Amino acid sequence: MTTALLRYQTALLLRSQRWLAPVILYAVFLAVGVQGGQPVLDSLAYAAAALLPVTAWLVRICVTNEPPAARGCTAAAAGPGRAHLAALLTAFLAASALGAAAAAAVAVISDAASTDHQTAVARGPAAAAGLLAMLVSALLGTAVGALTSRPLLRAPGRAVPALLLVGLLALVTTGSPAKSVLTDLTRGSREGVVPVPVGAVAAALALAAAAVALACGLCARRE
Repeated sequence: MTTALLRYQTALLLRSQRWLAPVILYAVFLAVGVQGGQPVLDSLAYAAAALLPVTAWLVRICVTNEPPAARGCTAAAAGPGRAHLAALLTAFLAASALGAAAAAAVAVISDAASTDHQTAVARGPAAAAGLLAMLVSALLGTAVGALTSRPLLRAPGRAVPALLLVGLLALVTTGSPAKSVLTDLTRGSREGVVPVPVGAVAAALALAAAAVALACGLCARRE
């Protein structure tokens, strides 16, 4: 049942073409902020930071893609909580694929060196650290999207500003896994040392799981 729901949500996302706007915006961010020859860890930090709001946007798209009648049929067949979970997972997987592609491209075009270009940085471990940073951003972006979309916030006039504000806070607030992993990457770039942000990944996973559980639980009660 879960696999069928994921296929259904993925098909909805692709056919809607609403994914084009966040993906194009992300590509523009990368084209403007990441140039060939820049330090690899700094470039990966920039790419990971931009992925978080894009993921939250994808979550909002996925949870609002279905017309109310179709959503009711899906909820009746699979349960509202499971149907909502499939939408959230679809957005997370789409964002993760986008982040993985970006991490690979950035690792290839960037200079495998520290910020001052004096210390060599191994490209493979740097790419792996970038993938972990992308995972943190995708997880937190999913959490942000889950908390600022239906069923918690339904009106776009409230949901969209909340999405932007919470997404920004997730990037700049001390103690946030996103801020932690970005700080680790930029510090590692200055020192020429590749970080392994396992702690940030674990914290982001816990926050995402809690946000998704809350959203799915409320969806089961309210819809």
